Amino acid sequence: MNRERRLTRRREFDAVLSQGLGWSNSLFVVRALPTGFGITRFGFIVGRRIGKATARNRLKRRLREVCRQLPVRPGYDVVIIAREPAKAVDFWQIKQALEELFRRAGLLAET
Repeated sequence: MNRERRLTRRREFDAVLSQGLGWSNSLFVVRALPTGFGITRFGFIVGRRIGKATARNRLKRRLREVCRQLPVRPGYDVVIIAREPAKAVDFWQIKQALEELFRRAGLLAET
């Protein structure tokens, strides 16, 4: 995922977390804020309860790949927060959980 498609600054995360709408399931919390730009940017929050750095980074790589594969509508800033049960699931369960959350949030593009 390109750097331009990622949230990198603290104030960007704070804006989405404070002003965006949220959806959740047992694995993830998704917060989204419409921006009106022609690109959707993603940010990931994976806390220490997920595990040590290698486990957190592995989960973030999987999340980036899922977000790259899903047909997400342009014009949003999205923050994905991992919950503790996410450390024990495989890639396909992550993809299924995020697809369901994005569908509920109305973030998936019509294909």
